[in-house]
Amino acid sequence: MRALLIALGVILLIALAIGLYLRGAYNGFVEKDEAITAQWRQVETQYQRRFDLIPNLVEATKGIFQQEQAVFGAIAEARTRYAGAATPDQRAQAATQMESALARLLVVVENYPDIRSQQNVTQLMDELAGTENRIAVERGRYNELVRVLNTSIRRFPASIIAGMFGFEARAYFEAAAGAEVPPKVQF
Repeated sequence: MRALLIALGVILLIALAIGLYLRGAYNGFVEKDEAITAQWRQVETQYQRRFDLIPNLVEATKGIFQQEQAVFGAIAEARTRYAGAATPDQRAQAATQMESALARLLVVVENYPDIRSQQNVTQLMDELAGTENRIAVERGRYNELVRVLNTSIRRFPASIIAGMFGFEARAYFEAAAGAEVPPKVQF
């Protein structure tokens, strides 16, 4: 009888240990997944800040160089695509399109010294540069959280638990192909 009680106690302890491990692993995955979601919202907040600044920049420069309608059109199209994006990947693609248009706008402003000398344009360009830096920081934080989750999902025995509860690896934010090449603007 005593041996049966000891065996039953050991089985209960093992079941309790496994249950506690499962609970801890599951909660860890939930926490990491939510951290990634929250960080993506931070990235989107910075995107929204950028998109809120764009109309002001466009208005400040529009009257000075009407011939640059293609750049303004690309910016407007990128804003529309971003507003209509339903997934983080679509928003990231629209943001990349915006970055390309903004790079062309920056080249245009650099080529027109009298535009740069206007205080409102200079201030808006500084705000935009600050926003781009914030976006880069938030993307880096997002990718770090994705790395932590993806590493956890791939580790044994957590990979079994992740599979049991449907946790999947998340996609990193990656620059679009060709982003390393600076845009060329020809007049």
